Amino acid sequence: MPDNTYERTLNTHYGRQGLGDRILSVLNELGKNLDAITNDDLSPVAEFHIGGQAATLELAQLGGMGSGMRVLDVGSGLGGPARTLAQHYGCKITGLDLTEEFCNVATMLTELCGMHDDVSFMHGNALDMPFDDGAFDLVWMQQAGMNIEDKLRLYQEANRVLAAGGRLVFQEVLGGPVTPLHLPVPWAREADLSFLLPPDAIRDLLAKAGFREMIWRDVTAQYLNDYRKAAARTASPSGPPPLGVQLILGPEAGEMRKNVVRNLDENRIVLVQGALKKS
Repeated sequence: MPDNTYERTLNTHYGRQGLGDRILSVLNELGKNLDAITNDDLSPVAEFHIGGQAATLELAQLGGMGSGMRVLDVGSGLGGPARTLAQHYGCKITGLDLTEEFCNVATMLTELCGMHDDVSFMHGNALDMPFDDGAFDLVWMQQAGMNIEDKLRLYQEANRVLAAGGRLVFQEVLGGPVTPLHLPVPWAREADLSFLLPPDAIRDLLAKAGFREMIWRDVTAQYLNDYRKAAARTASPSGPPPLGVQLILGPEAGEMRKNVVRNLDENRIVLVQGALKKS
């Protein structure tokens, strides 16, 4: 379980104070009517994983997302994927994140979209989830594990909170055959905040935690070109798009995204999507 030092470090990395106000200010500057904001309006900043909202929708289809499901989004960030799942599939989503500022901003943005009846967020630890056994039909993790060292504990907790026959659906950056990682990257400025394992090691841990693999796909090639374009926009000499990841990551966002492209190109990381069933 992360100690207080780890939690402070993670919150310093992601949880820039005043994030919600900065997002609202940019929306105003873009001429958006705050009384008519939609989830799609927010996706450029709220779905800052590789592949953006398109990857969320593809992953949901891959995992068999269905109406009325009770879904736990682990590492829910600003709530972009959670709102997308609720919008397109009619699910009830609970988000869990260790970064308190993310939870606060996610709640604010969800209320702004009028989706607070279907989507809620909790500040909490993925290694000690504050939920009853069998509370969810599906656990969702979209690039949530890169900052977590004890991945077996993470997967065991996911298994515990799933109902019988429930599913774990994830998209994750995993370690490639070449090391070390070029830093900084969006999930870590220093190596002590990045915990990547290769695919075979992750598959072994998932099986040990009680999951049966249904689907496993390396989608590195599928999303690399789109992410390369996104990285170029973020690092553009004329400046990044106003509603972009720099609001979260600060002035290093462009360098971080360029390093992700470099790490993918050099086989230092791979991107995997998977769907597994509780045994």
